[in-house]
Amino acid sequence: MAKAATKNENPKTAPKDASNRVKDPDQWTTGGEPMTGAQASYLKTLSEEAKEPEAFDPNIDKAEASKRIDALRRDAGHA
Repeated sequence: MAKAATKNENPKTAPKDASNRVKDPDQWTTGGEPMTGAQASYLKTLSEEAKEPEAFDPNIDKAEASKRIDALRRDAGHA
């Protein structure tokens, strides 16, 4: 039987099972969909800041966009 959440406990921000919080983009069920507008905007900005314009490709999917964003953030020290 599952324990009921206490009044101050938000299961969305403090789940007991954290296995679903951070998932590899290759495992996303929607990873093959076109990247979102927010991803495109952020990826474009990061690629310009990093002087790596080839990192931006408007035709990549959500998963690839996430991986490129993470890599650019890591390289720039934002991660």
